Amino acid sequence: MSDRLRPHTDWLLLAGFCGFLFFFGLASFGLIGADEPRYAQVAREMLARHDWITPTLGGKPWLEKPVLYYWQAMLAYRIFGVSDWAARLPSAVDATLMIAAIYVFLRRFRPGSQLDGALMTASAAGVISFSRAASMDMPLAAMLTIALLAWYAWKETSGRHYLAWFYFFLALGTLAKGPIAPFLALAVIVIFAAAKREYGLISGTLWLPGILLFCVVALPWYIAVQVRNPEFFSVFILEHNLARFGTNLYRHKEPFWYYLPVTLLGLVPWTVFVVAALVGTARTWRAKQQTTSPTDSLNVFLAVWLIVPAIFFSISQSKLPGYIVPALPAGTLLLSDYVRRRSADSDVRPGPLLACLHAIMAAWPIVPALMMQYILLQHRLPWGTAAVISISFGLVLAVGIAATLRTQLGINMLRFVTLVPVVLAVAAVLRIGAPALDSTLSARPLADEISRFEKKPMPLAVFRVSRETEFGLVFYRNQIIARYESGQIPAGEHLVLAPEGLQAALAKKTMGRRVAYLGSFAPQGIDYYWVSGTPPSQ
Repeated sequence: MSDRLRPHTDWLLLAGFCGFLFFFGLASFGLIGADEPRYAQVAREMLARHDWITPTLGGKPWLEKPVLYYWQAMLAYRIFGVSDWAARLPSAVDATLMIAAIYVFLRRFRPGSQLDGALMTASAAGVISFSRAASMDMPLAAMLTIALLAWYAWKETSGRHYLAWFYFFLALGTLAKGPIAPFLALAVIVIFAAAKREYGLISGTLWLPGILLFCVVALPWYIAVQVRNPEFFSVFILEHNLARFGTNLYRHKEPFWYYLPVTLLGLVPWTVFVVAALVGTARTWRAKQQTTSPTDSLNVFLAVWLIVPAIFFSISQSKLPGYIVPALPAGTLLLSDYVRRRSADSDVRPGPLLACLHAIMAAWPIVPALMMQYILLQHRLPWGTAAVISISFGLVLAVGIAATLRTQLGINMLRFVTLVPVVLAVAAVLRIGAPALDSTLSARPLADEISRFEKKPMPLAVFRVSRETEFGLVFYRNQIIARYESGQIPAGEHLVLAPEGLQAALAKKTMGRRVAYLGSFAPQGIDYYWVSGTPPSQ
């Protein structure tokens, strides 16, 4: 293929993979967890009020997170209408922007690895998962990734325009999730400069025009929201940043080593080779601290970038999987350079142990993907014909991957043989697992079922129902949901949802009002009832 046609082909390939991995089937299952529907509803309320400053939920200020995702979701709603897939669109767009930036960076500074780096990053499990989520994790990861790539481009060229891009995207990262963006960037840069003993990089980074650009982009919203909501600083900075980091305020306590398996899982299917690349970088750095080449310098930077977020968030008392997403691109970029360098060797075949471990890691996701409906509905992996077929298929894939890597093409086939099971696993989740994900984890089918027998829109309450279900109903019904446990029992007739078998407890809560059982949503074990209005005498 000619050098002139190669970039066009690469961009078409990237567009196809990003379109499938990030955008295809965004509405296959409804919003899940508490965060997705909550953030989606905040953006809807802001759009309805034409308010681009104060996030609200249920009409009250919701100041836990900054505004970038909300702005993006509002634009998506305005163009495509309010829906769950439109709520997920910002993350998919940001992930695509990140992949494009990786390709451009590698093509400019490490030619030959650009397609590997872009596709490996796009196909990492953590990137795929959070690119399809209505949350702040992918906007932060994308903006921080582009900022750090721009910084390294400045480091290699001394071009101030790259430093300007660094500050611009760092400001967007600050609007995405707060001060964690500049803190992580500063930590990576300082530790890298110390490792390389190039302390002038730190002073060179502190470029006044860039700092002013950061302030112009990031600060106006923070100032405006503080002026409108004087409690913003205490809620966002003190409670949802400092207290969340230093205490288990929101009950996300996990062991110190939590991010080791989370990072390894987030890098699937590339985990084994990323670890090999990281170990190789450490060995090279120790051996050549005084004579490192530019390539080795980039690898040290990527290694620091991969490790620093994992260590930092391991210290935190509040741990969630999404916190580690900004570190994942560093791992796949490290691997892409590893592949580029190994491809130039006379023997490009990885060792048998490395090939077999990678084959297993790459192929195993197909098994839970094919069996997802059984896992979600039965909470186990049942042994039977379906399990035998799924496991056998996974074994065939693993054998094929290992055998291909041990041929003369070896490492040059790594990208191709690994992307095959990735595509198959994602397709299986969207085609086979999505209905089970929808019925068991999302409030969308529950809201649809309630609407079918509801003759007129009615107030809705919940009793001992999870916050995930409550926030999901808020979004899909676009109404405030009362909670019985908090004493929020509507005076008029209304519907109430509760776990199965709680009709007697509901009767006590409603103090003699009529409670009629209407039906049950079996996949989530939820009953729904009609409750009469308060008698006039009361």
